[in-house]
Amino acid sequence: MPSPSIPVPPRWRTVATERTLLAVVHNVTAATRLLDVLTLFAGDPRIQTVFTCSGSSAFTRGTEEFLAARGIPLLPWPEAIRGEFDWALAASYGGDLHELRAPLTVVPHGMGYNKFLETGNRKPETGNRKPVFGLSEPWLMHRGEVVPRHIVLSHREQLDRLRQSCPPAAERAVVAGDPCLDRLRASKPLRETYRQMLGVRRGQKLVLVSSTWGAESLFGQAPDLPAKIARELPVDEFKTVLALHPNISQGHFPWQLRMWLEDCRRSGVVVLPREELWQPAAVAADVTIGDQGSVTFYSACLGTPILLATAPQETVDPASPIAALLRAAPELKADHLADQLTEVIAHPPPLDAVTALATSAPGESAARLTELGYQALRLSPTERTPVLTTFPLPQIPDSQACAHWVSVVEDQVVRHAANSAAIPPQTHLVVTTDAPDPRLLEQASVVLGDRVPDPVRWIVQTLTSLPGCQWVACPAETGWLTGNRDGRLVRFTTPELPEVVPSLLYLRDGEIPAELSFVAAGVRHEVQLSVVKDGARPATP
Repeated sequence: MPSPSIPVPPRWRTVATERTLLAVVHNVTAATRLLDVLTLFAGDPRIQTVFTCSGSSAFTRGTEEFLAARGIPLLPWPEAIRGEFDWALAASYGGDLHELRAPLTVVPHGMGYNKFLETGNRKPETGNRKPVFGLSEPWLMHRGEVVPRHIVLSHREQLDRLRQSCPPAAERAVVAGDPCLDRLRASKPLRETYRQMLGVRRGQKLVLVSSTWGAESLFGQAPDLPAKIARELPVDEFKTVLALHPNISQGHFPWQLRMWLEDCRRSGVVVLPREELWQPAAVAADVTIGDQGSVTFYSACLGTPILLATAPQETVDPASPIAALLRAAPELKADHLADQLTEVIAHPPPLDAVTALATSAPGESAARLTELGYQALRLSPTERTPVLTTFPLPQIPDSQACAHWVSVVEDQVVRHAANSAAIPPQTHLVVTTDAPDPRLLEQASVVLGDRVPDPVRWIVQTLTSLPGCQWVACPAETGWLTGNRDGRLVRFTTPELPEVVPSLLYLRDGEIPAELSFVAAGVRHEVQLSVVKDGARPATP
């Protein structure tokens, strides 16, 4: 019976392919880079691609589901090493790659090769020197023989380090540039598109918080930092997006990570739900708070100011570009976060000398990898010009804090995410009905609801249920409807930030004007109002 993980026998196929490419996946991170590169060949009807997983990564969990969601079954590893293939392509090392019966090409799955990482199954013959992942004998050789036919590097500096650490492997090196960085740069014209898809409003700066995996990473050192950042920053001035390395989720289980991140979401942080969404966020960002991971370096390559929440130089090769970045980039301080972000955005330190080490072939990776692949497959290239597309639009729901402390001075509105019952001076509490903390709900001066079938009844009943609440509001028809404890009902419309308007009415004495305006994050907003019911007595259910 044919395996469900490989195509049917040739006589049953519709397309008569000429070559079979084996894609070797180690984990989700490697899979995303592999899929990027495979787009250069997968559209060629002469090539059939088959996927397998080496099972060697500590973070294999979730890989099969990731690929299955994209219509990709996995050929069991024992079958893969017994099969005959024309070319094998991987985006990581580890496992018994030497057993493959095909010429193997390995591309990086991050920003080059920077980290120290033990193989776990072989003791390096390097004395006291730690092996650099992807550039050292334990990763590249088996019983004195270099395993890959091609070792793809993004920059010549990696070749220099390879010559020092594993001279026999240097002969197999191919400097082909960085496809991820090429796509990031090609996507820059879509920056405003990505920003709006991520919920960034006028006047807001997008703060990308990024963490690689491991105990020395941002999330490993301070798992509460993303929520702390969101609570300290004025929400109308800054939008916080969190991108976590998928190894964190696979190492602790997705459910556990969701529980740890619940405070983040309640504080308004946009937690990117999928690995491949960090790229649009990096293009859209005004500043990145990161660590020794590739996302931080790629952000710097895009010209985005960065702040390091942690800089564990002992985890990376001191001669690597990441190490140079950790030495050169400013570190995040504990206090005055908004001031730090404003300063680094206005006056970013120059990092050009460091980011120049990302690629020796900017914009050329597609052409170089295509040439290499077709040579390995022993096929002539197609007539179409190879291209790496821009990144897809991030289709994710926006995230807003469940509660805000609101301060209004004249017409200036400042809001912060609220998570405690201790009321800051000169503020009032606004709480949504989306699974709020009941302690905050009881103290709320203003409650905001979602669209409901009968907004008037909802307003009356909500005010009755919450004796301390003074105004409630919800979307209604083409605008919003708000009401207070005196029985007054007001309909209003405004292009942005309608959730601020009930706070203005809560603080206002006297008649309701037909128009009013307020300023948030330096942007003036105009509001049109009409009184539906000018109540003079407490509302009754």
